[in-house]
Amino acid sequence: MASIYPFRALRYNPAKVNAQDVVTQPYDKISPAMQARYYQSSPYNLIRVILGLHEPGDDEHNNVYTRAARDLAAWRKDGILIEESDPAIYAYSQTYIVPNSTEQRERRGFIALGQLYDYAEQVIFRHEQTLSKPKSDRLNLFKATRAYCEQIYLLYSDPAFAAESILFTGAPAEVEVVDEYGVTHRLWKISDPAAIAAVCRVMADKKLIIADGHHRYETSVAYARERAAELGKPLTPPAALAGKLPSPSFPEAAMMMTFVNMEDPGITILPTHRVVFGLDGFSPAQMLNGLARTFDVMKLTETKASDLIAQITRAARPDRVSLVAVTREGNYMLTGKPAAVDSALSTISPLQRRLDVVQLHSLILEQVLGLTPESVREQRNLRYLRDPQEAADQVASGDADVTFLINPCTLDQLKDIAFALDVMPQKSTDFYPKLLSGLAIYALD
Repeated sequence: MASIYPFRALRYNPAKVNAQDVVTQPYDKISPAMQARYYQSSPYNLIRVILGLHEPGDDEHNNVYTRAARDLAAWRKDGILIEESDPAIYAYSQTYIVPNSTEQRERRGFIALGQLYDYAEQVIFRHEQTLSKPKSDRLNLFKATRAYCEQIYLLYSDPAFAAESILFTGAPAEVEVVDEYGVTHRLWKISDPAAIAAVCRVMADKKLIIADGHHRYETSVAYARERAAELGKPLTPPAALAGKLPSPSFPEAAMMMTFVNMEDPGITILPTHRVVFGLDGFSPAQMLNGLARTFDVMKLTETKASDLIAQITRAARPDRVSLVAVTREGNYMLTGKPAAVDSALSTISPLQRRLDVVQLHSLILEQVLGLTPESVREQRNLRYLRDPQEAADQVASGDADVTFLINPCTLDQLKDIAFALDVMPQKSTDFYPKLLSGLAIYALD
């Protein structure tokens, strides 16, 4: 079902730049401080293309998008970026320590072009909702630069690990970079036509789930439809030609993706904790009283965030959600009452009802604390934090009214939701680590 293609990537020229100085985290994970640091690290850092700084006097002729296109073109002209001579795919590994632990893992995958499909074709599946503003921003960038500088992250299932056995041979990596989170990223170019063809065959019957990159994927599909109409070509995979490597029917019909096997033991999904602030007349006692209808409430003696996380990790069960409310009057374990939860969430699919984030948002944030879906989307009273201690500390310092520590979504939950054509709330999953931007670029021209 899934069509993948090798491509002649643009790569940073190691004779002119150090990869460590020019790669970045994905655009939507870059803080203003990180953006400033990337700008200072090199005049050729990819930040100037994927997330440029706004300047006084920006207009339709000179703005972040036109400057991105100008810089990318100049880097190609000056040999900062060089196009590969042969089509290739790229084996990609990330070795890291799981946050808030001492456990080391390695996640393996590969970078290639992936055919773009409408969700209705049920080849590529989403699992999260999206917003219009990020999609508009990325579409403007794609049109200006005519290049995909970042990959999106796709999951597939293959218990036999057939692609990995072809791609990871023990050879030294061509590129090795350690990012600001201590993650070691390694890249190997695979240009052997027989190996590429074998990986394409492995992927031909796979269904794919978007792990990270929903906004970019939907933007790319919209762009591909637009170009298909202009070119008078269908947005479908071309017929295979004997003896030739596959390629998309036109450049915009595919985008750059990293494919990771769901059976890979190196996959980590982190929880994103919710910090609630700015509530008028907030009372922990009143909140707990309101929760009693759908949750069993138990006061905890633990105060450290790591100990609170351990509590809900041990309490995790498929049929009952457990989370912790951190308040200035104490910390409380909240465990959903299955019958009461089902009644309160009767309009939501059974799969969604068992998700921590759904019970938290629907039963607590909205029904008990009175936040509206609109205020949640706009984050008027809500912050999302990965670090549980930082989230808990905001309550102690008075910067928040209450923090909710939650368990992460599981891969099985994500898979079930996606294949049921359902979607989770935003920030339901946090796949770690993120894919580095700048290891390879797919130029459409």
